[in-house]
Amino acid sequence: MLFNSIDFVLFLPIVFLIYWGVVYKSIKLQNIFIIVASYFFYGWWDWRFLFLIATSTLVDFFIGIALEKQDLQKKRKALLWVSILTNIGILGFFKYYNFFLDNFVNAFSLFGKEFSATSLQIIVPVGISFYTFQTISYSVDVYKKKISPTTDFFAFAAFVCFFPQLVAGPIERAKHLLPQFKRKRNFVYDEGVDGLKQILWGFFKKMVIADNCARYADLAFSNTTDYTSSSLVLGVLFFSFQIYADFSGYSDIAIGVARLFGFNLKQNFATPYFSRSIIEFWRRWHISLSTWFRDYVYIPLGGRRSSTIGFIRSILIVFVISGFWHGASWTFIIWGGYHAVMYLITYFFASKGQVKKSVTIIDKVVCIFKIITTFSVVSIGWIFFRAKNLNSAFEYITHLFSKSLFSVPNFADIRSLSVVLFFITLLLMIEWKGREAPYAIKYILYKKHKIMRWSFYALLLFFIGMYTNTDEIPFIYFQF
Repeated sequence: MLFNSIDFVLFLPIVFLIYWGVVYKSIKLQNIFIIVASYFFYGWWDWRFLFLIATSTLVDFFIGIALEKQDLQKKRKALLWVSILTNIGILGFFKYYNFFLDNFVNAFSLFGKEFSATSLQIIVPVGISFYTFQTISYSVDVYKKKISPTTDFFAFAAFVCFFPQLVAGPIERAKHLLPQFKRKRNFVYDEGVDGLKQILWGFFKKMVIADNCARYADLAFSNTTDYTSSSLVLGVLFFSFQIYADFSGYSDIAIGVARLFGFNLKQNFATPYFSRSIIEFWRRWHISLSTWFRDYVYIPLGGRRSSTIGFIRSILIVFVISGFWHGASWTFIIWGGYHAVMYLITYFFASKGQVKKSVTIIDKVVCIFKIITTFSVVSIGWIFFRAKNLNSAFEYITHLFSKSLFSVPNFADIRSLSVVLFFITLLLMIEWKGREAPYAIKYILYKKHKIMRWSFYALLLFFIGMYTNTDEIPFIYFQF
C-alpha cells in the first residue's frame, strides 16, 4: 500500500480510530492490532510475501531467547550465524540471485567457455532490505549483550512489521523502538498535531517536488542524446532533488504517522544538501542506514582504530556494500565505490580543523562554495544511481560535458520546467530556515499568529491537491 494512495487515505483513519478507540486499554491488544494492520498494509501489495516477514520474526525472536540462555561462546556464535544467514539468505535469493547468476555466466564467456543457466522470474519483495537489516541488528545486539532479548512475542513482531516504517525505513534499532512497544501509550494531542505537520511536509516533498522533478529527470536519462548538455545538467539537478524529496518525504510521512500512534522514530535526514563535505553528507543522508553500516560493518572491520590501509579497506568495503544494498546492478556498486573515493579524498586532504560558524562575508562565501561543491560531487554520483546500466551512465557523463553546456536547455515545456525550479527554490528556502529542526516546518511561523501558520499549511495542501496524480507514483526506495 502506497502512502500517496486513496487506499492509505482510507486505511490510516480507520486504523487510528480502532487503535485509540477500541484497543487502547491493553498494550497487548494494541500490539496485536498493529501486527494485523501492518500485515494487511503489506499484504495489500502482495500477501504471498508475508511469510518472509513472519520467517524473519520467528527466527530472530527465538534466536534472541536462545542466545540469552546459552553461555558457550561457540554455540552463541553459531546461533548468531543462523540469524544472519537466514536473513541474508532470504535477501540474497530474492534480490541478488539473478545478478550473481548472470555475472557467473558472463565470467565463463570471458574465457571462451560456454555456460548456460536459466534466470528466474523473481519479484523483489517490497522493503526486504529494510526489515531484514532491522532484525539482524536485533540478533547482533543480543549476541553482544548490548540489549536483553524480549520474551514478548507480540511486541517483537510489532517491532519488526510496524507499518509506517516497514517498507522503506527508517531502519530502527531494537534498543530504541522495541521498548516503546512494551510501555503504555496514551494519545497526546500536541504530538498528534506535530505528526500531522510532518506528514504534510512529507507529502509536499513527495507529490509536489519529487514527482514533478521525475518528469524531467526521466526525459533526460531516457533520451540522453536528444538533449543539450545544459538540459542534461538540469536532468541531474532534477534527479538529485527527486530522490531527496522522494525518500526524505517518505521518512517524514513514516515518522509523522508513527507519532499518531504514540511512537517516536529516529530522524533519517538532516538537510544533507547543505553539507560542506562528503563526510558531512553521509552523516546527514539516510542516517539510519549509514549508522547501521557504521556499527555492524565499519567498526567490526576496525574502523579508524586500524592502520591507514585498514581504514581505507574498511571505507571501500562499507561503501561498496552500501551501493550493492541499493540494488543488484553494477551501477549501484560503482556509485558506492565513487562515494568511497570521494570520502577518502575528503578525509585525507580536506582541512581537519573544526568547522566554525560563518561570521564574516568571506566565511559565508567559503561555506556556500563548499555546499555547492559537495552538492555537485553528490549529483555526479547520482548519474550512476539513476542510469539503467553502466553504458548509459557513461554516455550521460560524456554528453554532459560537451560544447552545448552553455546553450539554452531544449526541454519542450519551459514554462512547466520553470515552475518545478520555483518549487525546488521554495524547498531550499524552507529547509534552510528549518535546518536545525527535526523536520523543516516544525517551527516555521511558530511565533506568528495562528492565521499565518494555518494559511501556510493550507497553501501546502493546495499545492499537494494541485499536483495529485491519478496514477500513484511509487516511492523510489520501494525497489530496495
